[in-house]
Amino acid sequence: MKKIEAIIKPFKLDDVRQALSEIGVTGMTVTEVKGFGRQKGHTEFYRGAEYVVDFLPKVKLEIVVSDDVVDSVIESITQAAHTGRIGDGKIFVTSLERAIRIRTSEEGDEAI
Repeated sequence: MKKIEAIIKPFKLDDVRQALSEIGVTGMTVTEVKGFGRQKGHTEFYRGAEYVVDFLPKVKLEIVVSDDVVDSVIESITQAAHTGRIGDGKIFVTSLERAIRIRTSEEGDEAI
């Protein structure tokens, strides 16, 4: 099993969710987060005053899948979240040692 974490632009969430549904991903956790990378924030004006916005709004997806579908999930996220501009996001893949469904006590791939 693998845990895939993707940080994407908020307006791409529906596109990514739809792309993942089409390949059979049945669940994910979505969290609104803030951060910066190469974008390094930007400057905004509010009521005539200039403000530096260091942290930009992003969405973090957490998806647990079996090893055999990892590449298709990464490809789907990459294609759906791509704009070609700086700040499109990142994908992180980590090995998952154990997963347990609380309701049924199923473990491993059956739990996801």
